[in-house]
Amino acid sequence: MSTDAGENVVLQIDNLESYYGPIMAIRGVSLKVLQGQIVTVLGANGAGKTTLLKTISGVMDPEKGTVKLAGTDIQSMEPDAIVRRGIVHVPEGREIFPLLTVAENISMGAYTRKDRGTIAADEEMVYSYFPILKDRRTQRAGTLSGGQQQMLAIGRGLMSRPRLMLLDEPSLGLSPLLTQEIFEIIVRLNKEQKVTMMLVEQNAKVALDAADYGYVMELGRIVMNDSAAILAASKDIQEFYLGVSQDENQRGQRRWKQRKTWR
Repeated sequence: MSTDAGENVVLQIDNLESYYGPIMAIRGVSLKVLQGQIVTVLGANGAGKTTLLKTISGVMDPEKGTVKLAGTDIQSMEPDAIVRRGIVHVPEGREIFPLLTVAENISMGAYTRKDRGTIAADEEMVYSYFPILKDRRTQRAGTLSGGQQQMLAIGRGLMSRPRLMLLDEPSLGLSPLLTQEIFEIIVRLNKEQKVTMMLVEQNAKVALDAADYGYVMELGRIVMNDSAAILAASKDIQEFYLGVSQDENQRGQRRWKQRKTWR
């Protein structure tokens, strides 16, 4: 994948292949994430989305291909070194520390940092986005609701001051109302804290509403990519990911043409 002059590329992946045992889970994937973007990767279960994030963050080793963070190859680095380089992975299922308090979980997110004097200010920043966590900071994390645990996982990730935050299925197991709340906070963090994000998500509507750019994976391959707005308008995306049939899409297009005529 070529890089256009003047683009500030945070993450660039070229011809990536990863395996689960003998099974190829990622098949020649190439993509990039620009500074300040929210990029979403859509796809059904088994498409390879989670494997992709695990390969980026060093949890899995790629068989082939390159992963570059700000121009530096990281595909052979250990996960802790990748965190220190600036990638934080908020995994599927949150994976908080259930026996630690909320405050202790938040503090754990800063374990790689050496600027100890600014950590308290960043903790307050996290609590400003997730005030319920401040109210429950002495509570064991395992007793939180699913939505609160997702907030905690994101807050813990923010404490490393990431160049790139990887979010794996942030809406998993959440009600539509909580999903909307989580994604509103994701967008705010991107705009206000300038956090570049790459998220994988089965809820295509909320993901495309939040994202600047999107990729669609099927069976380990990228089969479609474009701006989020163009993907959301695609007939294939509407039918297979947004639950809009071709007939409904055609009726919607006719109604849109009629409204334009009325104007």
